[in-house]
Amino acid sequence: MSAMKDTSLNATLNCVARWLVGLVFLFSSFVKGVDPMGTTFKIEEYMTAWSIGSVGFAWAQPLAGVLSVGLICAEFLVGMLLVTNAYRRLSAWGLVVMMIFFTITTLIDALTNKVTDCGCFGDAVKLTNWQTFWKNIALDIPTVWIFLTRNVRYKRRFERDGVVLLASLVVMMIFCLYNINHEPVIDFRPWKKGNVMMDLESNAPVRTYLVYANTATGDTVQIEASQLMQLMQQPGWKEQWEWQSSRVVDPNEIRAEGFSMLDTSGEDHAADLLPARDGLIVVTIHKLEKLDKRDAVAIRRAVRLAEENGTEIAILTSALTDEAFAWLQDNELAAVDCYFADATAIKTVMRGNPGFMYIKDATVMDKSRQPMKLSIDQL
Repeated sequence: MSAMKDTSLNATLNCVARWLVGLVFLFSSFVKGVDPMGTTFKIEEYMTAWSIGSVGFAWAQPLAGVLSVGLICAEFLVGMLLVTNAYRRLSAWGLVVMMIFFTITTLIDALTNKVTDCGCFGDAVKLTNWQTFWKNIALDIPTVWIFLTRNVRYKRRFERDGVVLLASLVVMMIFCLYNINHEPVIDFRPWKKGNVMMDLESNAPVRTYLVYANTATGDTVQIEASQLMQLMQQPGWKEQWEWQSSRVVDPNEIRAEGFSMLDTSGEDHAADLLPARDGLIVVTIHKLEKLDKRDAVAIRRAVRLAEENGTEIAILTSALTDEAFAWLQDNELAAVDCYFADATAIKTVMRGNPGFMYIKDATVMDKSRQPMKLSIDQL
């Protein structure tokens, strides 16, 4: 039974709380539903990083995809039920269970930092573990109120509520399945179509900046390393100023954290390849063992597409060197340049395995899971 009196004030506050939490849940589920594979990768990361004593969860990784869709649909359902005031008791209990789970999980994340980003808002909004935890604490307050006032001014409307429940479930499942089989309809990742991944205009050299603090006043100044020797010759400089920190500004830096294109000797060719004045098709493979003959055929089509349009092509994989070259040899692709990168960085570029990205002048021109769907007009 509800512990709160059935008053207009309590009903109004219940409505405000439901809309507040409901909209957060709808936003969270939508940005994850846009990219269910990203949530799948995050769940796999949890299964790898977490354990109870000596018992790990790596064995459950094949279930990560199902759990991803299940979590997204559950969040969306709770959000829809809250904002539409449907199945209020069911939504209140569901909300409490989910918030307890989220709060405990993010507290453990904040304390251990085993998973540095919980992925609660997908790639749309990045929060630190402590920010995520305190966000959940803030949501716990209206959650408690929603639960305590779940019976206040509530009238059962089973037919209408049933339609809301069923329609919400069907819509989100279809949305998730579509985005699993295609690249996300809204791309929040660094490699979004149209994004410029490097600055090609400045032609500026790498610069190092030093921060010094005045020992008397605490004021700080930032100077270029090339100016340091001249300043140090000034009387009293060494006594008045103390080094604090430094930073390096590289105009050739890739605007995607952790991205590289390594050859067999470990040299990174990303800064040389991405400018691609004549264009470059990058074939991404984050799980070589998952590829089949149809995938090999698709990659050979990409090779022909590159040849016909006078553009370069390169394969980027996270596989071991020997395994990658053996697979390329077996599938008549040994002549294609192959580079190596971390699986996480590759999955950030494309969710497809394989995936096909066309980049020119360091700008992402097009992306597709089928090479023949890359925009020919841009090649």
